[in-house]
Amino acid sequence: MTDPFREHQLMMTRRQLFGRAALGLGTAAMASLWGRDLTAASSSAHSGLHHAPKAKRVIYLFMSGGPSHHDLWDYKPKMQAMFGEQLPDSIRDGQRITGMTANQGNGLPVAPTKYKFTRQENNDRGVWVSELLPHTATVAKDLCIVHSTFTEAINHDPAITYIQTGSQIPGRPSLGAWLSYGLGSLNDNLPHYVVMHAKTSHAEQSLFNRLWGTGFMPSDHQGMLMRSEGDPVLYLSNPPGVTSADRRVQLDALAAINQGQHERFGDPEILARIRQHEMAYRMQSSVPELMDLSDESEATFGLYGEDARTPGTFAACCLNARRLAERGVRNIQIFHRGWDAHNNLPTEHESQCKDIDQGCAGLIKDLKGRGMLDDTLVIWGGEFGRTAYCQGALTNQNYGRDHHPRCFTIWMAGGGVKPGITYGQTDDYGYNIVDADGNTMNPQPSKHDWTPGTMHIHDMNATILHLMGINHERLTYRYQGRDFRLTDVHGHVIHDLIA
Repeated sequence: MTDPFREHQLMMTRRQLFGRAALGLGTAAMASLWGRDLTAASSSAHSGLHHAPKAKRVIYLFMSGGPSHHDLWDYKPKMQAMFGEQLPDSIRDGQRITGMTANQGNGLPVAPTKYKFTRQENNDRGVWVSELLPHTATVAKDLCIVHSTFTEAINHDPAITYIQTGSQIPGRPSLGAWLSYGLGSLNDNLPHYVVMHAKTSHAEQSLFNRLWGTGFMPSDHQGMLMRSEGDPVLYLSNPPGVTSADRRVQLDALAAINQGQHERFGDPEILARIRQHEMAYRMQSSVPELMDLSDESEATFGLYGEDARTPGTFAACCLNARRLAERGVRNIQIFHRGWDAHNNLPTEHESQCKDIDQGCAGLIKDLKGRGMLDDTLVIWGGEFGRTAYCQGALTNQNYGRDHHPRCFTIWMAGGGVKPGITYGQTDDYGYNIVDADGNTMNPQPSKHDWTPGTMHIHDMNATILHLMGINHERLTYRYQGRDFRLTDVHGHVIHDLIA
């Protein structure tokens, strides 16, 4: 039988807990509403930030599936003489590989790239870029290229979840949610965080909304998925017969009901729901204006290419990303699927690069031409790289590559990073991270055991937050009695990348 007194105790404890949480959220909401005015009044104080930011916003171009660093960025000419040879045991050194190649009949034959690389003379080392990326090569002087990114995850779902949320286990807030929670918005009529999925011919892996979700945070920090067909945002338009005035009356009535529920139960998610409804109402006017490209010049379409005129293409998403950035959206993320090239990599990567190459270059040039690149951080990369050895049959014209978390290439541009540089290096097989003398390193994710010249994905996220004015060790959210961080208990800011 239920004990009424015990039930009363439990409910009172619950109400006290939620009441305190609601008070904290109310304070955060007030800071979000007042933060811009306070910062404007005293810009030197950088109200709400831990230090002066280098970037105001992030545009993250995520290549889902694992693009091949061998065929795009990490030039390894010595591999050409090793075609078909077995990868030396000393290079692998017992490291874990996937079951897809662990027992294949032809072993682990070295697969040099078939593509030519050109050195872009930007500094004493230069930046090597594959012929698959001719447009991106034209902005190489603006890129900070990191060859020594690494992760522990070897399969797609945990690897993508890890780099996006700081944990291989689902349930944590995404990078964009952390930025929304920590920084708030620059535009009350658009979300803090917008996500777009670009069209692709090779959409092998699914993308789950937890990658732009809030985990245990209030749901109004989640990414808003902007669609390329129909209404950009589901249910944003009023149904037939419902006017804007009708919608306003409905929302006022719904807000009153929700406010009563909040006063009764103290659940902060009810307040988040009220804020989401109000944001949707304001977006009814701001989103149509955002999606109307009629004011874009022919010169702008010349930067992004003709694909930018077709909704849903990667180039169109990049153009919309710039428009969102102009309007004060803090975090914009474009997912482009299809980089999981286990077989027939040349055909697939050629198609993928054709999709994204001019859009990436156009975005950099457009931001730079508008004076926005200096305070906009652009990031390009996937969840891991591809192996030096072939998966399946190997010919001069065709090969596949397996997953490779030991090292892979990402690039950053603008937002306070050094332009035209490379950071970190790999061995002659593009298999392990090495030091300046060519000695293999075995870096660890721990902040205290950080190895110079390497960048774990925790280090990458710590550096992103730092560029946005946030100390990754101080941005926390208390849940179940613990203060959680995006970087967990790890992460090192890579100051060598910062201008």
